[in-house]
Formats: sequence, structure tokens, C-alpha cells
Amino acid sequence: MRIRATIAVPAASAAVAALLLTAPQSQAAAGPDRPARCAEKSLALRAKAVPGHPTVLRVGVTNRGTRACVVDRVPTVTFGDLDGAALPVPEGGTGTYRLAAGSTAHADVRTIADPADPEARRVDAVTVAASAAHGGRSFTAGQLGTGRRVLVWEPVTTWWQKSAAAADRAIGLS
Repeated sequence: MRIRATIAVPAASAAVAALLLTAPQSQAAAGPDRPARCAEKSLALRAKAVPGHPTVLRVGVTNRGTRACVVDRVPTVTFGDLDGAALPVPEGGTGTYRLAAGSTAHADVRTIADPADPEARRVDAVTVAASAAHGGRSFTAGQLGTGRRVLVWEPVTTWWQKSAAAADRAIGLS
């Protein structure tokens, strides 16, 4: 059942409202101060183990598009066929992160706190996505520089940061 309400609205406002209601959600939220969600095809993802810290991965996302866009505030990082994703540090990672055209955001992922932990799982690959709705890109342990496998137990990830050094500080490397 639909309820119809009649409200007196100036014609220009009615036209704008109609466009917003029919636009895809990513466009409806966009505007000069609120860029649209980044299209996955406009993003370049990378990941590599931090030198000297094989249990910490440095991930990055670059906006290859010509306009600013937004990704999730925290990258989605999953491990092989294991359930779940790395948890954000600090907590409260919902929201978005604005990526200017051509800019790169950085995050660090700690895959395991203690490599000797008997609960450690071993996976062949890690998948990184800039937004939970994206499929992301998978990186093998060899591509990451972690050896034949990636050790995983209670992984955490930082929010996106403006620099690799800021991501390192956020995970506690510096």
C-alpha cells in the first residue's frame, strides 16, 4: 500500500527531489561536498609485507579516476578461505574516506600478534578491498613477501591514512 501526500513545493525543488529519488544511492549522496562512492574499476590496490615485520601488511588504494570519490573508512581484508575480516583499530570504523583524484590512502594490517601462537592459521592469499561492496584484489603469500603462507590469528587493520608512516604509527610500528 502506498500513501500519497500532497505538499506544496516550488517546481525547481520538486525536480531536484525527483532526481535524487530516482538516482542510484551513490549519486544521490554525492554533491560538491559529498563525492560519490569510488567505482572499483577506478581504484588500484596494492599490498606488501612491511620490511622487518612479516606479520604486518601495508596496503594502499589509489584513485585513478578524474574526480574525488569515497571508499569505506577501513579496508576490507580477508584471509584465504577463513571466515571474517580483519577488525578495525581503533573500533568504530564505519563511515567513508575521501580519495582525491590521483591520491593514495594507506593502511596497515597486523595478521597475527604472536607468530608462535598455537591458534595460528595459515593461508595462501589475502584479499584487500577498498569497500565491503567491492570484490577486491587477492595477493598470494609470495606476492606479499611473507613466504609460502600468511600466518593469521585475530587480525586487525588501521583506518585509511594519508601516509604509510601514519599507518605504521596507527598499528604501533613507530
